[in-house]
Amino acid sequence: MTAPVDATAALERGRPVLIVTPPAPECAGALWPLALGNAPVLILTESPTAASAWSAAVPQPLRFHAVTGLERTARLLAAGGADVLAGCPSDFAALLARSALKVDAIRTVVLAWPESLQGTSELEGVGAVLAEMKDARRVVLSWNPAIIETLLDAHARRPHVVGDLPIGENARPLPPVGAARYVLTGPGGRKAATDAALDALDPGSALVWRRGMEMAGSVNVVVCADLPTRDELSTLGSVGAPVLVLSPEQLPYARSIASPLTAVPLLSGGTPARDARAAIAARLERGDLAAELALLAPLLDRYDAAEVAAAVYATSRQMADGRQLSAVSGQQTARVKIYVSVGKKDRAAAKDIVGALIREAGLSKDDIGRIDVRDTFSLVDVAGSAAERAVARLSGMMIRGRRVNARLDG
Repeated sequence: MTAPVDATAALERGRPVLIVTPPAPECAGALWPLALGNAPVLILTESPTAASAWSAAVPQPLRFHAVTGLERTARLLAAGGADVLAGCPSDFAALLARSALKVDAIRTVVLAWPESLQGTSELEGVGAVLAEMKDARRVVLSWNPAIIETLLDAHARRPHVVGDLPIGENARPLPPVGAARYVLTGPGGRKAATDAALDALDPGSALVWRRGMEMAGSVNVVVCADLPTRDELSTLGSVGAPVLVLSPEQLPYARSIASPLTAVPLLSGGTPARDARAAIAARLERGDLAAELALLAPLLDRYDAAEVAAAVYATSRQMADGRQLSAVSGQQTARVKIYVSVGKKDRAAAKDIVGALIREAGLSKDDIGRIDVRDTFSLVDVAGSAAERAVARLSGMMIRGRRVNARLDG
C-alpha cells in the first residue's frame, strides 16, 4: 500500500491528519503508509488492553510493544527495542515524567479513536503527552469526528481528512444501514465468541467473514470476525443476517451503522462451563478490575486466590437463581457507580436516565439507586449484577439528542 500523497504532504508541512475508520486496529490500514517512514510511532489508546490489540495489526518490519508495565517498557526503551509503542495516555505521561521516554525520539503520535476517552481522566494524559511532543507529526483515528470536535480543536486543528465522514448530503449523520446482532468479547476471545454465536443461533448455513474475503451466494448468517465498515455491513447484509463480534468499546460505533442492534442470547444450557469460562476470560481481558480487587483483598490474605474465585462464581450463580446472597443480612445487592456522559447542560434529568435504564437496559426500579446529575455528566448507582448490562446498553444510545458514552466509574 502506498501513502496517500496529500496526507503525506500534509504531515510534512506539520498539518495533522484525520483518518476516518472503524474503531479496530485491523481497520487502520491507511495509517501504516504514513508511519513506515516516520517511526518511532506512539499510539495513544484508551487502555493497556486496547494497546495489546494492536499487536496483530502492525506490519513488518516495524517492531511493536504494548505498554502494559512501566518498568518493562522503560528497560525496552533504554535498549531502543521498539518502532511502534501503544499504550494509554497516563502511562506515556508517566514514562515522560521519569525521562524513560525521550520527547525528541518520537516522530509520529497517533490518537486512536479518542471517542472512547470522552469524559475520562485519560483526556488529561492526552494533553500532557501532546504538549510535550509539539514537534511530532499527529494522526487521529476516528469513527465519528463530530463527537471529538473539542479535542480536535485543541490538539489537531483543521486536519487533512482521509476517508469518508459519516455525514450525508444534508449535513446530518448517516443512518444505520440495517439490522444486526452482536456478541461481546475481549481481545483474545474472538474465536470463542464466534463459536458461541454459531452454537446459539444454529443457523444451518453460515459464513465467518474476515476482511478481504470474496463472497458468493447467500447464507443464513454472516458472523463478522472483523469489524465491518458501513459499506461492508451493507454488502454483508445482502449475503446473510450479520452478527458482529464486538469489544464493549465498539458498541457505540456498531449502533451507528446497525439498527436495530440486538444481543445474541448465548446458550446457557448444554455447555454452561464453557460459556462461563468464555465470559470470565472476556472480562479479564477488559481489565479495569481495581475496585473489585480492593473489595476482595482481605479475602486474598486469608484464602487461596483460586478458592476465592470459585466462591465468587458460586455466589453469582446463587444470585442468578434468585437466592439471597446471605441468610443473615437481607440487605440489597451491593451497588456499583456508572458514569453517563450527559448532564444538566444537555437538559438531562434523572428521569431521562431512569427511563433509559428501564426501557433500553432492562433494569428494574429496584436495580437503580441514587442518580447524581452534574453539569456535563451523571453518576448512577445500579445493582452490581446489572452494571455491565447497563453500560453495554446505554453506550451509543441517545438521551436528550446526545449520543451517550457509559462506563463503570472508578
